[in-house]
Amino acid sequence: MARPIGIFDSGIGGLSILKALRAELPGEHFIYIADSGHAPYGERDDAHVVERSLKMAADLTGRNIKALVVACNTATAAAIDVLRATYPQLPIVGVEPALKPAVATSVTQHIAVMATRSTLASARFAALLAAQQGQASFVLLPCDGLAEAIEQAAGHSDATQVIAACARILGSAGFFEDQNEPFQALKRVDTLVLGCTHYPFAAQHIAALLGPDVTLLDTGAAVALQTRRLLAGNLSDQPLRDISGIQGVEWFSTGQPDALVAAAQAWLGLKADAQMLFI
Repeated sequence: MARPIGIFDSGIGGLSILKALRAELPGEHFIYIADSGHAPYGERDDAHVVERSLKMAADLTGRNIKALVVACNTATAAAIDVLRATYPQLPIVGVEPALKPAVATSVTQHIAVMATRSTLASARFAALLAAQQGQASFVLLPCDGLAEAIEQAAGHSDATQVIAACARILGSAGFFEDQNEPFQALKRVDTLVLGCTHYPFAAQHIAALLGPDVTLLDTGAAVALQTRRLLAGNLSDQPLRDISGIQGVEWFSTGQPDALVAAAQAWLGLKADAQMLFI
């Protein structure tokens, strides 16, 4: 069997990255770890996130991975430099809010960014924002509780809490003058960056709240392309046969795996025979 590509996130949000990776690299085998027992990363300090990221990487490198994808904006911001220093020979791909693509996409050059407080407060995000200085105006939206609401809604049809969290976050920023006239106060914003890998799974609700004039951007496709570039010449040539009915993915969770199993089925159409990890 070809060496796998390892992926980790604080929970199930990284499934948005896995989806893009499987589309770009259909012949590859993947190992996905949800660090649900130590989530949410987005509301923890950097020391916690670095410690957990190193433990995830240690487990995955012990499984002979050929590349590591940090499928979490918060972990990328806090820990990717440490991970690259620790594993200098391993290709490591992180995720960052798509500010540069947003500048290229926006007509009005007024852009909103939804992300966790940890991501928005990080030095890495500050550098990313500074690189776009003078090219656009950015509205930064800390999204307390949204990732957790998405996790809790995984695998069932009740999106009430997700919708409420999205409405609260957008409303507190001034997007709504009232609930019947969305997108008045910040009507020049025409592009919104989904700066957490969980948020694409709330995209339909965000789009419904903001209306059709706002383009939503995430980073899944860009991460998949970068992974392909780093592994050029080291990719499987043939599509991988299904392994034990789980279609080329091994699944692990440091918490109860029910949410991961449900989300993999609901969002990716995959059967996730997830195992618990005690790390």
